[in-house]
Amino acid sequence: MSFKKLSLAFVAVFVLSSLANFLIHGILLQGSYLETPQLLREQQDASSHAPFLLLGFAVFTLGFVWIYAKGVEDKPWLGQGLRYGLAAWLVATVSRYVIYYAIQPWPGKVVAMQISLELLMMIVLGLTAAAILKRAPSTANP
Repeated sequence: MSFKKLSLAFVAVFVLSSLANFLIHGILLQGSYLETPQLLREQQDASSHAPFLLLGFAVFTLGFVWIYAKGVEDKPWLGQGLRYGLAAWLVATVSRYVIYYAIQPWPGKVVAMQISLELLMMIVLGLTAAAILKRAPSTANP
């Protein structure tokens, strides 16, 4: 795997992850989050912590791209990207929000929406990584 492809995958997944998280959590779920303000930082405090969001997205992206690059097979990229997005969703999203639900008083409908919306995000991220990091078809004869 070339450094150029890995770098391109990192940038693409980082940008898409950042935008999708903003869309999901900053716009689509904003009203739901406002119903439980005691669970979130106030706006000014949240804004001062924004660099940590970007750091978190970068760390997630590094792991996401690295794991995919190590496991990519000489198979169609579309199927691999769908499976990888689903697996990442289970590990990074479903587990996290179920744990949050167990330890914080999040409404069940909010948790269900977080999990559902992030499924779409993870599928897109998995497909993006797969499209960029796909292997060239093998030329070996069987």
